[in-house]
This record gives sequence, structure tokens and C-alpha cells, in this order.
Amino acid sequence: MLRRHFLSALTATLAGLAMPGFQARAQSERPILFGTTPVFLDDQILFLNKWQHYLEVRLNRPVVFVQRETYTEITDLVIKGKLDFAWICGYPYTRFKPYMKLVAVPIFQGKPLYRAYVIVPQTDAVTHSLMDLKDKIYAFSDPLSNSGWLVAQAEIKRNGYVPANFFRKSFFTLAHRKVVEAVAIKLAQGGSVDGYVWETLNVTHPDLTARTRIVEKSAEYGFPPIVAYKNVDPSEYSAVQEILIGMKEDPAGRALLKQLNLDGFEQGNDHIFDDIKRNMQFVGVD
Repeated sequence: MLRRHFLSALTATLAGLAMPGFQARAQSERPILFGTTPVFLDDQILFLNKWQHYLEVRLNRPVVFVQRETYTEITDLVIKGKLDFAWICGYPYTRFKPYMKLVAVPIFQGKPLYRAYVIVPQTDAVTHSLMDLKDKIYAFSDPLSNSGWLVAQAEIKRNGYVPANFFRKSFFTLAHRKVVEAVAIKLAQGGSVDGYVWETLNVTHPDLTARTRIVEKSAEYGFPPIVAYKNVDPSEYSAVQEILIGMKEDPAGRALLKQLNLDGFEQGNDHIFDDIKRNMQFVGVD
């Protein structure tokens, strides 16, 4: 008798777990995982807390920002489905596109585009281009960064040099802001940096950028996008995309965008990353 009651209760419980209503509640209670690498803001924790609240209110779901030091770490988590969304560079997006879906692209100075800068210490009056930095000490941001690595590799190769042998020494700072800092204090004689980051620091920390000088600006490339895991829930994908694109339409969203020095987000398309793909192929990246 007891066994029969127990089995009946167990069957009822399992049936309840399988009901659409229960599954919907479980799904709604699961946090959305959003990956980022270090941003250039002084108080990135405060900013991410504000952005987290903004997203949670509009999604009616908990949101957790997952921070890692490198694009490689964040990209790996997206590929493995351990993140739902992530803000990464156009280079890893292009390289690992089969594992991701484009969600939104930031708008900077009216366009979903940006440039790579080559910078040197402000006291260096003789360097005028990347080619002048042969046999010097050079700072890159990240091995999966377009502006902080790939663009320079392609230019060096186009000029007939072997990228691996071009500099006397090179190193990765793992953040664009740290490239600017390394060049400013002359730890490096030159560096590759995201032009958007340099321009934003030029507004927020002109004392830092004043100690550097831009010697070269690249062509425009697709701005680092927000992507989703390829198998992300379609309703989550649509909701997050709609909220990001709508940020420029409400005061709270505009305040967050102002902190990022962005005009907004747009849906974007893959064609803006075509030049990154061409550079990858030219350099010989798989």
C-alpha cells in the first residue's frame, strides 16, 4: 500500500516537472549568462551592476555578467555553450562564426565601425608609421584582437616582412587601456590599440592619452559585436537584441551608452566583418 502511494506520488511529481508551466518557470528563473572582458572604465563593477539591473528589469530574468581576462577565455565559453551572450571582438566572431550568432553591433560616432591605431610615446618625434617601429619593443592587446593584433600582422606581412621577426620584442597587455598605459610610460616603444578605446580615454583621461601620439590609423572595421551561443533560446535571443537596440530610446539606456561613449546598438550584418576575414586569410589564420 505504502509503495503504491509512493509510486503514485512520484509519478505525479514527475508529471508536474514535465508540464510546460513548470518548465517555463524553471527557464525564467535560470540566469542569462553574459560574458565580457575587462572594459576601460575606472569603475567597471559599478557600471556592470547598473547594466545588469537595466537588463534584468526589462527581461524579467536574472542576468549574470561573467568576466574573463582574455578574448580566448570568453570565446571558449561561448563555443562550449557555457555563456548565452558575450561582447567579443570581430576577429574571434569571424574566426569561430559557426558557433555563434550575431546579436547587435555598437554604433560609434554614427557608424558600426572603428579603426585600429598605432601609438608611440608623445616624446617620440621620429616615428611616423608602424614600419618605423621595426626592431623596437611593441605592445599588443590580445592575440584574438583585431585592432590589437591582427591588423598589425597583416600590415607587416604586406610590407614584405615576417610578423614574428619584425619587432625586437613584443608582448600582450590583455587590455587596450593597458596598451595605452604601457606606451605612455615607455614600457613599449609602440603599440596597437582599439581606436574607440583611445578616443574614449582621450575624453575621460586626457592626461593619459596626452603622453601618447597616434602615428597611424587603419581602415574601418566592424565594431566588436555582441554575440550569442549558436543554440541560445530564440526567445532569449530576440529579447536581448530588442533591449540592446532600444537602449538609445530611453533615458536609462542613454545614460549607460554615454558611459561607454557609444551612440547605441544596431542589428548589424556580417558584411562589416569581411575585411577582418580577408586579413585572417592573408595572415594565414585557420
